[in-house]
Amino acid sequence: MTALAAKPEEVSGLKSAHRVNIAEVAATAGVSVGTVSRVLNESPNVREHTRRRVIEVMKRLNYRPSRLAESLSRGQTRTVVILVPFLTRPSVTERLAGAISVLDNEGFDTVVRNVETLGQRDRHLATLTTRHEADGAVVVSLRLNSEHLAALRSGSVPLAMVDTEAPGVPCTVVDDIRGGSLATEHLISLGHRRIGFVGDSPDEFSFVSTRRRLLGYRRALSRHRIEYDPAIVRIGRHSASVAAIMAQELLSLPSPPTAIFAGSDTQALGVLAAAKKSGHSVPADLSVIGYDDIESAALLGLSTVHQPLTESGARGARRLCALIRGQLVRPLREELPLSVVARTSSAMYAVAGVA
Repeated sequence: MTALAAKPEEVSGLKSAHRVNIAEVAATAGVSVGTVSRVLNESPNVREHTRRRVIEVMKRLNYRPSRLAESLSRGQTRTVVILVPFLTRPSVTERLAGAISVLDNEGFDTVVRNVETLGQRDRHLATLTTRHEADGAVVVSLRLNSEHLAALRSGSVPLAMVDTEAPGVPCTVVDDIRGGSLATEHLISLGHRRIGFVGDSPDEFSFVSTRRRLLGYRRALSRHRIEYDPAIVRIGRHSASVAAIMAQELLSLPSPPTAIFAGSDTQALGVLAAAKKSGHSVPADLSVIGYDDIESAALLGLSTVHQPLTESGARGARRLCALIRGQLVRPLREELPLSVVARTSSAMYAVAGVA
């Protein structure tokens, strides 16, 4: 008795992983690939009996349309590029999480481009306009010049911005000058008058957040007739370790500050480390306030200025999706609120007992 030969797809009891493609559907239904594509895209230019036949064949063959093929047939990639500077910074990752969540719900794949040099920024932007790799882009914190914007417009690349602005582009921002004032007012309200500042030095990206937060700090001092003292202001590279060195310098002064406003929570962590190393108790000897309200701020009891990082990323992504759908986005400039979150790292000057 001769055994029947097993079909290749039934060997080991497993069916083949072959995935039916659109050409096989077209051949089985006796129509062109273009007709199947029009059925998939619900085009009205298909006769009803043909539509029914194609749908029946797709069901019988268990055809699952490729998301990429569908997108390309509509002239879309269903992909969005997000350009971010220094991906590992906590504030960047929180904004990114908000944007990706929205884009995922909207059915877009996300490509994240990390930027650490101006050359990287320019290359990524050039790729957007020359390779048509995405339906649009969200740019976070990076400033674009007129040439960048002209190229994106020429390439019909929809663009939304977060934590940065450009003429004619939907942007989601906060008022960093006001944020700097809020942080300083908080410390002044606690009775502090000698308030130090630790922030970022200018770099090739020309980030403006520290400059604006420092301006807010100075305006708050002026409102309360407190003289600005550059001797208790330190500007350096953005990192907790550099901030710790700068804070150590401030705490070693003959007349050290009784409170320090750090221009970011990352730098505030450095200030806290410096205080501990030099034997200054927080908040008994030194009050500290940061800026951003990253996740670790709550865990460490850090007083800070809360900005809605995750929500800003989400808002930027939603505005981009609206642009891709051809909708009008207004207002172009969307400003999100800031607030002070007082925790255990700041206290009344009288309680601190520092002369």
